[in-house]
Amino acid sequence: MSMAAASENPKKALNPVRTILVSQPQPERSPFARLEKKYDLQVDWRPFIEVKGLTEKEFRKERVRPDEFSAIIFTSKLAIEHFFRLCKSMRIEMSQDTKYYCMTEAIANYLQKFIVYRKRKVFFGQRTIQDLAPTLKKHRSKEKFLLPTGNLGSEFVSAYLNENKFDWTPTLMYKTVSADLSDLEEVFYDVLIFYSPLGIDSLYENFPTFEQKDTRLAVAGRKTTKACQDQGLMVNIAPEPPKVPSMEMALDNYLKESNT
Repeated sequence: MSMAAASENPKKALNPVRTILVSQPQPERSPFARLEKKYDLQVDWRPFIEVKGLTEKEFRKERVRPDEFSAIIFTSKLAIEHFFRLCKSMRIEMSQDTKYYCMTEAIANYLQKFIVYRKRKVFFGQRTIQDLAPTLKKHRSKEKFLLPTGNLGSEFVSAYLNENKFDWTPTLMYKTVSADLSDLEEVFYDVLIFYSPLGIDSLYENFPTFEQKDTRLAVAGRKTTKACQDQGLMVNIAPEPPKVPSMEMALDNYLKESNT
């Protein structure tokens, strides 16, 4: 990715911003639409990471058959998609007696795309595994639990199941990997926006010799900020709750100085 040099001169660091790349998929409604009009910006969206499901051949190496478990714990819609995709590929039909434990109601409702919901035993919480604790403990001694996961794991869920001595098995069904950004090799953006350390990882996997130079970095979250610092990058724009609660506001504050 071609970038111009990060100057130590504060005035040069506030060069006008004309182009911005957001390292995420484009949403239906951009949170930066107002800023695009206000400052005449070009804002592009490009996911720096992507999710790839394991093939049937890869999954068989896990030596796990989903139909040998009486209860499934779903932490995301992605987990549901890849679970049933692999079941279909392996010609596995889950028993109608299978219990499904979902982290949220939205995740539970997503099950309707794959099962006849009213004929199944589905439980859901509000947000965390602790919300499901009473129901899980009620069935702990009777059930054999399967936790479909990605390569990033489900740290808090795994810890809870271990601490409470559940009979459970984690199984890898999909992976979060760096997207191919090779077409951006000679493209310059004034600002890059990152919301995850994985975005920084992807940047360097695609462009190992990346130098920040004149590119400003807008970064959300402590972990993402640390990932930048670990690479020797300078964070120029960042939300600072509660005074500056959003990336949109942080960017607006910066643009008031750089573009006016």
